[in-house]
Amino acid sequence: MTEGLEMHNWANDLWPINRSLTGQGVRETLLYLKTILPDLTINSIASGTKVFDWIIPDEWHCRNAYIITPDGNKICDFKTNNLHVLGYSTAINKTLSLAELKKHLYTQSDQPDVIPYVTSYYNRRWGFCLSHNDFNSLREGQYQVFIDSEIYNGQLNYADIVIKGKSSKEILLSTYICHPSMANNELSGPLVSIALARHIKSNKVLRRYLGKTVEKR
Repeated sequence: MTEGLEMHNWANDLWPINRSLTGQGVRETLLYLKTILPDLTINSIASGTKVFDWIIPDEWHCRNAYIITPDGNKICDFKTNNLHVLGYSTAINKTLSLAELKKHLYTQSDQPDVIPYVTSYYNRRWGFCLSHNDFNSLREGQYQVFIDSEIYNGQLNYADIVIKGKSSKEILLSTYICHPSMANNELSGPLVSIALARHIKSNKVLRRYLGKTVEKR
């Protein structure tokens, strides 16, 4: 029970951080995980590097984003929920009609109460995500859209740990942290993995049967 509460506290700390494939949120998260498991090694790969069939994308950093309605209300506020902003959105500060704005809004009609998670890692565009019910409540008028973000040549960060055992066989545990403010596998995966790695590292009986255990982004 104590370990379960500890993991729940980790999730509470990490949930608000805006994570993507790259960026400060990823580094902040990995540094937090390193406080739990100090032997964790944080690595980096430069943007533009070809890795198998994938090109490491540029780094994205979003500071703020929101929409002001014709009534003066702030909606799709990034600081309230970072899922409101299309991942890798470019910067914008503009007034648009509702018809123009709708071209940049994303919803999930089959789950009308949820904010969908949408990204655009390589195609430069901007957008906001909101519940389908909130989308349907928007009325005609002029909307101010604001996104304070930047995309630049940077790096992708990941972490790993190797726990040696007596066997020459290897067990690989892999998880990811690139999705913001979601809990199912986007936080439960890395937190269960880091807790398991810590447990294995402290348990000599378990290590008897393990060659290597790797936990990485």
